[in-house]
Amino acid sequence: MTANPEPLLRIVRGTLSDEELAALTAVLLARAAAAQQAAATAVTEPIATWSRIERRPAYYSPVSWQQAA
Repeated sequence: MTANPEPLLRIVRGTLSDEELAALTAVLLARAAAAQQAAATAVTEPIATWSRIERRPAYYSPVSWQQAA
């Protein structure tokens, strides 16, 4: 495993105390973990890769209403 030289967080403006930085890091990590868990537990139904032509509506031309008159 190689070390990542880039920091995960960068303070652009202002100064943070150690407690503020720890609180910010804890909130961001908790949100990331919750998002990963929600994505992992999401229930998805399988999508049918087949279709029956007789159940699909027929194609109608965009100008077919003009020909019906």
